[in-house]
Amino acid sequence: MSEGKDDTLTKIVVISSDSVLPIDAAMRIYQSDTNIEIKETCFGTMVTGPRDAVNRVVREVVDLDRNHIFVKERGFLPGDERRCRSSRGGGPRPGFHYLRHEVQMLPTIGKALDAYDRKAPLKETGPKKKLDVDKLEDMIKSQL
Repeated sequence: MSEGKDDTLTKIVVISSDSVLPIDAAMRIYQSDTNIEIKETCFGTMVTGPRDAVNRVVREVVDLDRNHIFVKERGFLPGDERRCRSSRGGGPRPGFHYLRHEVQMLPTIGKALDAYDRKAPLKETGPKKKLDVDKLEDMIKSQL
């Protein structure tokens, strides 16, 4: 849990938007009148500070493009020796590779959220039909 004695919280804000750049989100955070720390990352930003301030600023950033800006609470505060690369001898931080994998899925999730907001009908899928051998041969010959 990222909660400390002074109720400090860190959230990772991941930008997967065509209309909002990571710098736009960072600028929104910098412009807020709060006592928080901001670290720009390759995925977006990390925001650390008092729980109320972090939650308020992160809500403002998400409001820029709510279906394409995602937030994940960080389990440990920056510099925590259990996770800090400097005390572990370097290399990617634990969880980095999984976060990278999650980030690759975000465009698809954002599109699905957009479709949901538009109340787009779901595509019906039926049983898969086997491809006729003759049609397969014709497709192969047409490509040669």
